[in-house]
Amino acid sequence: MQAKTPMSTHERLVRETEASRNVLLSTPIIRRTLGGDVSHREYLAFLEQAYHHVRHTVPLMMGMGYHLPERLRWMQSAIGEYIEEEIGHDEWILDDIAACGGDPAAARRALPMPATEMMVAYAHDTIQRGNPIGFLGMVFVLEGTSAALATLAAGAIQRALDLPRNALRYLTSHGALDQEHVGFYEDLVNRIDDEGDRRSLIHAANRFYELYGAIFRSIDAAGLHGNH
Repeated sequence: MQAKTPMSTHERLVRETEASRNVLLSTPIIRRTLGGDVSHREYLAFLEQAYHHVRHTVPLMMGMGYHLPERLRWMQSAIGEYIEEEIGHDEWILDDIAACGGDPAAARRALPMPATEMMVAYAHDTIQRGNPIGFLGMVFVLEGTSAALATLAAGAIQRALDLPRNALRYLTSHGALDQEHVGFYEDLVNRIDDEGDRRSLIHAANRFYELYGAIFRSIDAAGLHGNH
């Protein structure tokens, strides 16, 4: 009888976060938006919250690279590639806000929703207090969700709100970019061979699904749906 091939780290990550991922994807505002039922204010709120977590991506990656233990130092060059790729993405979002008729300067000054602040705080805390590998759980959730939904969502939002293409750069570019990143990410995490590191990654990914979902629920609860 042929021995069963053990699951790769990425396969385990996908399998052991499936329930959390399904909860996020079933969030009412996501389902509504994909069906074309979204308001202008909801889209602007989404962009504003995206700005408030995306602007932390590069500092978080730098922090992760700094805090990596010796056994994970091989990962630094990959983190460097991610940093180079992510620089300026927060400014794309402000450009989208302007193209939608919003106020990018006000968005920059505004405080994030508590749910967004909590997700960013957990990311910083994971890197500094926990295992920095946990930040790759956030990358998995955001890039995986984006690769699966961003292009679909952009099309639905553009049709529903009659927006110009340059009002959806963040979503459309991430849909394409993150499709490319998925293979790079899979190769990266499959090199993780320490069981404790694997568990830390899976634990963090489950937490980030919950925290990211809370941002969408907060936007939904803000009562912006009727304000097209």
